[in-house]
Amino acid sequence: MRARLEGAMAKRRLRGWNPPLENINALVASGGPRLLARSRELVVTNGYAANACEAFAANLVGDGIKPSSLIGEADLRNRVQRLWLAWTDEADADGLTDFYGLQAMVAREMFVAGECFVRLRPRRAEDGLLVPLQLQLLQSEMLPFEKTETAANGNRIRCGIEFDLIGRRVAYHFRRRHPGDSTDQGAVIPETVRVPAADVLHIYRPIDAGQIRGLPHVAPAMVRLFLLDQYDDAELDRKKTAAMFAGFITKTAPEDPMMGEAEADLDGAAIASLEPGTMQVLLPGEDVKFSSPADVGSSYEAFQYRTLLAVSASLGLPYHLVTGDV
Repeated sequence: MRARLEGAMAKRRLRGWNPPLENINALVASGGPRLLARSRELVVTNGYAANACEAFAANLVGDGIKPSSLIGEADLRNRVQRLWLAWTDEADADGLTDFYGLQAMVAREMFVAGECFVRLRPRRAEDGLLVPLQLQLLQSEMLPFEKTETAANGNRIRCGIEFDLIGRRVAYHFRRRHPGDSTDQGAVIPETVRVPAADVLHIYRPIDAGQIRGLPHVAPAMVRLFLLDQYDDAELDRKKTAAMFAGFITKTAPEDPMMGEAEADLDGAAIASLEPGTMQVLLPGEDVKFSSPADVGSSYEAFQYRTLLAVSASLGLPYHLVTGDV
């Protein structure tokens, strides 16, 4: 029994391991905005994260999840199918893509933000649509994490989601404008608008019981990807700087010029260039030492491989889909 409860002991090896006992909703409410901002930046700036995002979306929805009608009557089924195909081209409220492109955008948001909101937008008959309904995608930032209060009707609002007295979702309090979009300026209006839950699809993957907001799919690999990117950049800069210096010349008389030596710069340093086939005669006491920068070492490839294997495992994707190394 003691062996089974070893993880709960407070002996020497585990004395410093004291994680807080917090609910996932409290963690998301406090760290959600920063986690979301870092996740979006990582997918834009890190090649592995960007490739993993595209692989995740491609394997989740591919070129689109297509429904198949179960209507028995052939004529009605064909008419419904034709109407569906025509509606898919008009489905996007922003007019950017079609219904299947919306699915790919939702899949990318699942990877980056862990959730995506789809608002059902009924349209007027005079709008000229074949089916008076469109879908509007809303990013996770549109639902404020910090909006946790009691509504005027007595319902609880948690992280922007309104729940009734028995815990059912009844509404979402969306921002009217994206908090990070400086181009969307207008008149002073209330910050949020209440949208009934019946008009909203909240697409996310709950990993804990009672979880109300999503977590980025890339979250478990974020720190490792960020530090690996910094390490690679530092290694690249080190090799670039070392490669700039071919050699160093020591002279007993600094005032004597060398073959190919240029004028000294403001700091008093001069650079001597070499052409193919050059024979340089050195005076007594002069010496030439060629640069021999340290290599990354034989462990670099193995270190990268193991680190990227850990990243792939954290993302739940095969190694070759994350790295492109087949």
